Amino acid sequence: MKKLLTIAIAVLLLPLFTKAQFTISGSVSEKTNQTLLPGANIVLKGTGKGTRSDARGRYELKNLKAGRYILTVSFIGYESQQREIEISADQTADFDLVQSAFLADEVIVMATRATEKSGTTYKNISKSEITANNFGQDLPFIINNTPGVVVTSDAGAGVGYTGIRIRGSDATRVNVTVNGIPMNDSESQGTFWVNMPDFASSVENIQIQRGVGTSTNGAGAFGGSLNIQTSAPELAPYAEVNSTYGSFNTLKNTFKVGTGLIDNKFSFDGRLSRIQSDGFVDRGASLLKSYFLSGAYHGKTDLLRINVFSGTEKTYQSWNGVPESRLRGDIQGINDYIIRNGLNETDAANLLNSDSRKYNSFLYKDQNDNYQQDHYQLLYAKQLGNRFSFNGALHYTYGRGYYEEFKNDQEFSAYGLPNPVINGAPVETTDLVRRRWLNNDFYGATYAFGYKAASNLNLTVGGAYNEYRGKHYGQVTWSQISSALNNFDHYYDGDGNKNDFNIFAKLAYNPVEKLSLFADLQYRRLKYDITGDDNDLLPLNIHDKLNFFNPKVGATYFVDPKSNIYASLSLANKEGNRDDYVNANVGTLPQPERLYDVEAGYRIKHTDFSAGVNVYGMFYKDQLVVTGKLSDVGASIRQNVPKSSRIGVEFDGSYTLSRYFLLNANAAFSRNKIKNFSEYIFDYDTETEVVNNYKNPDISFSPDAVVFGELVYKPLAGFAVALQSKYVSKQYLDNTQNESRKLNGYWVNNARLGYDFSFKGVKNMNIGLLANNILNKKYESNGYTYGYLGGGSRTDENFYFPQAGTNFLLSLNVKF
Repeated sequence: MKKLLTIAIAVLLLPLFTKAQFTISGSVSEKTNQTLLPGANIVLKGTGKGTRSDARGRYELKNLKAGRYILTVSFIGYESQQREIEISADQTADFDLVQSAFLADEVIVMATRATEKSGTTYKNISKSEITANNFGQDLPFIINNTPGVVVTSDAGAGVGYTGIRIRGSDATRVNVTVNGIPMNDSESQGTFWVNMPDFASSVENIQIQRGVGTSTNGAGAFGGSLNIQTSAPELAPYAEVNSTYGSFNTLKNTFKVGTGLIDNKFSFDGRLSRIQSDGFVDRGASLLKSYFLSGAYHGKTDLLRINVFSGTEKTYQSWNGVPESRLRGDIQGINDYIIRNGLNETDAANLLNSDSRKYNSFLYKDQNDNYQQDHYQLLYAKQLGNRFSFNGALHYTYGRGYYEEFKNDQEFSAYGLPNPVINGAPVETTDLVRRRWLNNDFYGATYAFGYKAASNLNLTVGGAYNEYRGKHYGQVTWSQISSALNNFDHYYDGDGNKNDFNIFAKLAYNPVEKLSLFADLQYRRLKYDITGDDNDLLPLNIHDKLNFFNPKVGATYFVDPKSNIYASLSLANKEGNRDDYVNANVGTLPQPERLYDVEAGYRIKHTDFSAGVNVYGMFYKDQLVVTGKLSDVGASIRQNVPKSSRIGVEFDGSYTLSRYFLLNANAAFSRNKIKNFSEYIFDYDTETEVVNNYKNPDISFSPDAVVFGELVYKPLAGFAVALQSKYVSKQYLDNTQNESRKLNGYWVNNARLGYDFSFKGVKNMNIGLLANNILNKKYESNGYTYGYLGGGSRTDENFYFPQAGTNFLLSLNVKF
């Protein structure tokens, strides 16, 4: 914290003497009937300064130095305008916007997005912000600098398997939609960004809702939501080539092309991407390929869009992490680990001789994860007069793939195979290679009707019906000793089928000019069936039906056109994931989780600064957590804990220090507790489970503090340098708050440089440099632990995922 204080003081002492002197003010209205447009965006291009028109359609930009500026004004459903203005005195600039010749793509996601009138906590991320941070890393790393977000990478460099937590909640509790369509896997409930490589290159904007947020489609949001809108069309034809190269032989090649608007009605866009990286850890290589195709018809009152996108990944497994003894360089501890875990000579040599931070336990050359996921979306929006609107979508996702692994000394009986007889004697074990497959189909429909009953009353009714059909099966593709199984036979087959229906109604009402009331009621019904055999050959016959009612209410009071106060109360319910059902004792089902979320905050936006501060309380009933308890067949299971909570305060702000300097900062401080927690640990001496009880321990992987700061320097048009600093406090690996089982806090600094320019024949050329971890901090962002009793003492096996030291990514983007 002392270092953070030093940086804060240094930032505050930066030059503040460059005072601007003049003001631009005016109004924004609709050209046809001169109706004023409140909420229009007004931006001084290249300066970071901007504002919105107030309730009377008026705007004001103060403290501007003399000079020449480009003023851009935009409003959903209207064509943007740009005007060059020379300032040597106060100026008045009024804008009359013309209604767009086509319906804006934003209407597709509006039903599931929060607004200033929703009383919820959210952050919008624009296309320009996404582009500035997109060097080929997975999308979680691109939004890493937003409040309360912590990201991690198995391979240590942000390419391959990556994860994200919001307010301490993992990916299974973060709802993700693309154009309102659910992306979370229906069974595991996570979102696997490795299956969507370079997707950020096809994204228009993202809204991150923290907490429960507004009603959306798919799994319940218990930590946050990522609401993603794919790219809108450009007015003119274009072609774009983007290449990135950097540390660990990371290489990204992206080609984009678009027709622009054809006859003001049609547009076609496409992207082709390839990313490869050796990864920071040994053999942590990834080869990722993807494409995105989109075609649309744009009418004055309707929009029809077809999106087809796909991702293919081949990733060498690095998901076991590094044992603590190897990470600390404890030779005695390493040898003890080898003995405890029965490592063979080859694996023991790998552990002893590897780099302490790059160790990967896998040595088999084809220890890969292979998966392909294809997405098809048909989106339609219609404006039905001045009061009614509709948008809906049909979607289909087809996923298929496997992970391959070498396993030594496996019992034939574990694969349902008879023991072969050699020289008259039965052989019980063999080395083998197996593949575990997942093939799935996910399809359904989403819809939303909007009704503007009056100027102060809006109603939205929407919902979705989705079906998931998953097939789980395994193959033995090679065995040292031949068996009765050929390469294509399945040694287990299981099915997971899920039907998910929801309907919601949202009401926004302004009883007086400054007060907005919001109500959001959702009913969700799901049916989940798991049948066949599990990968351990145990029979599965699990059936569950759940009905959830998720109400939300909120209010926003506008202190003035530039600031407001908001508050909301939300309730959400969520089912367990596949493992919770499969690993539960026979005849029992996991109880669904319930969350009561209270949010309150203050937002302000002026010409030179914007800021928001909010407090929240998230109170859980029956939250599912790992306790160490084993099922009746020895599998680790999550259990419901009666009461737990997350209470915190968050800040997010931006301040234009001068025309050259911009400061961005956010912070999240929280207290994350389980009221009463029981840890179960197996005692091999007595062959019983020992119970340890804890009062008010911290929830695992929930840092008390996440702080980010960024100083941007723009010495000339098109050129910017950003210095970024992020601090994440310590996190515990389990729910016992034990100091011997934790991730240490870390403070990481990055630098980003970008330069945009153009010349004849080239619309724009951008050169970018991202320098990560410039102070070469050694830190771990994820891990796991398990323990047991034996020989009269406790043994804990802690594993960590080290992240890369100083590394670089250099990009070149050319747009024609």
